[in-house]
Amino acid sequence: MNCQQLKECIEACNQCVVFCNYCSAACLQENDVQMMAKCIYLDMQCAEICRLTVSFMCVNSAFLKETCRLCAEICQACAKECGKFDVQHCQRCAKACEQCAEKCLAMAA
Repeated sequence: MNCQQLKECIEACNQCVVFCNYCSAACLQENDVQMMAKCIYLDMQCAEICRLTVSFMCVNSAFLKETCRLCAEICQACAKECGKFDVQHCQRCAKACEQCAEKCLAMAA
């Protein structure tokens, strides 16, 4: 396992957790929370899988590649949903999710 690649993936996952948590909290403050429901739901799932993926990287889990693939899939779904909204917190979250997905796919290769 490439140490630099591992470090970058951990950083991307941790950054994604921060942006997903911020985005879900900010979405709850929007005027039409119901419209943001799927975004909030995916933010929460994405943050959780990113936390798990970091944990698996730290212990060099035998299931790391599978976890990274799943993390990338959820990050991509979250990025797609967040990208639908023209508000800063969603756009920043989408970017963090895209970067995390990219790093996780590289780890899964």
